[in-house]
Amino acid sequence: MINNVNSVSSLSMTRGLAAIDQDNSTAASAAESAANDGGFGAVLSNVATGALNTLKNAEGMSFAGIKGTATTREVVDAVMQAQQTLQTAIAIRDKVVTAFLDVTRMQM
Repeated sequence: MINNVNSVSSLSMTRGLAAIDQDNSTAASAAESAANDGGFGAVLSNVATGALNTLKNAEGMSFAGIKGTATTREVVDAVMQAQQTLQTAIAIRDKVVTAFLDVTRMQM
């Protein structure tokens, strides 16, 4: 389910996110190189990496809850945190789309 999120690579700075599942060291080096840039793309890359890790943690905790190795409270906390992260990502996306539409409507 979360692997479908990895296939989205429309932003050039987030191309390293697809490697999170396969190799954490590659993703860490991609995040470090993005952080060294110090730009807006680096910030978005770090936010996207954190959001993806939160969603993967919630998915893993859900499976642990099904297996019986995690308590109900742990599962609920992880899922609520993932829901809040997803709502934040949607709000950021909406603001970016609105800003892009405002720029395209400007007269030169």
